[in-house]
Amino acid sequence: MLNLGLVPYREGWELQRSLAADVAEGSRMDTIVFLEHPPTVTLGRRTDEGELHIPPSANVEVVETDRGGKSTFHGPGQLVCYPIFDLTRHGQDVKRYCRDLEEALIRTLAPLGLEATRIEGLTGIWLEDPPRKIASIGIHISKWVTTHGYALNVDLDPAPFTQWITACGIEDALFTTVARELGRPVAVDEVRPHAAVALAEVFGFDEVSESRADFRELAGSPAPA
Repeated sequence: MLNLGLVPYREGWELQRSLAADVAEGSRMDTIVFLEHPPTVTLGRRTDEGELHIPPSANVEVVETDRGGKSTFHGPGQLVCYPIFDLTRHGQDVKRYCRDLEEALIRTLAPLGLEATRIEGLTGIWLEDPPRKIASIGIHISKWVTTHGYALNVDLDPAPFTQWITACGIEDALFTTVARELGRPVAVDEVRPHAAVALAEVFGFDEVSESRADFRELAGSPAPA
């Protein structure tokens, strides 16, 4: 597992591609990347032009990506997870992989006292009564190797999800954060260990952490998940 802190979106995407190439050729085992991004709106392959209503004064980068899904927002205070997995070791089942990511998010939130769930017909992970989205999922798979992943709202202003975009293409959706639900500040560092344990449980591997180092160096050197 790599914990990289705040990384510009395009640089994080380039790292994913480099890691995915290593995983595909067998020089690196499955790897999980944890990071945060500066304010960024990303567009999935199914994004509609009408989803974007970003004010001209907004300090945000817009990036068109190769992941599935529609538009979403990233910013500091959001735990972003990019599993770079060879799915030939995890069932070669795309739907199962998405369900497993959802299960990992549900298990991540449980130790914090939040009962998260799936909602039929809607993407991501939600809290209910009323439904409010706390995590988004968007993936890309090439030759059975995964990139992109999930974004869990830990402690950031959720306003851009509704004021700048029609996030995930869902009209009138409510968005929330771990901090808002718990009624206190919550650091990404507090949530990340729960995320690591949950992913290890769901995908069946031992946790091995690598130090917070320059990701340009990490991308070129094999390391276990």
